Amino acid sequence: MDLFSSETDRSKNILPKDGTVNYYGKLLTDQQANHYFDALMNTIEWKNDQAIIFGKLIVTKRKVAWYGDTDFEYTYSNISKRALPWTTELLELKSLAEANSGETFNSCLLNLYHTGDEGMAWHSDAEKDLKKNGAIGSMSFGAERKFAFKHKETKETVSILLEHGSLLVMKDTTQTHWLHRLPPTKLINKPRINLTFRTIITV
Repeated sequence: MDLFSSETDRSKNILPKDGTVNYYGKLLTDQQANHYFDALMNTIEWKNDQAIIFGKLIVTKRKVAWYGDTDFEYTYSNISKRALPWTTELLELKSLAEANSGETFNSCLLNLYHTGDEGMAWHSDAEKDLKKNGAIGSMSFGAERKFAFKHKETKETVSILLEHGSLLVMKDTTQTHWLHRLPPTKLINKPRINLTFRTIITV
């Protein structure tokens, strides 16, 4: 199923079952979104992502950054990161995501995809550091990219186009029952920045 309608119903669950995903559409004008895209590109401490897969260290073309309320440690793909203090722009965007979704977040993992050649394989965000069944708010800037979900058992898929300056929120049992990915594409040669606002559980 593909959801590429220009009409955005933010109360609509785009998943047919076993989770909740709401797409809020564009929260910003193009001028505002361009401002944040430029600020994020120039002020975030971007670094190539790393993962340990089958015992080998893999360095991706995609760049990442990790920010939060405190210097949270976050581990995924067998690599640990410590959160940097919020920038002004990140705090503004966090407030915007919280005001629209009604959720609260204490951290943000950012991804920078330079072209459509860079994507993300099927996965779910279910690391032990994350609040179980908590919300993840995904804000997109730059190139519009297709984002896909696949049910872990039925293999049913749902796709949506993430617009420049838009917000998508995944919550409830979505991570338990669904995988998601950013498919690579040869049709896009512009960069995309993705902010995923999360809640880290501190002991």
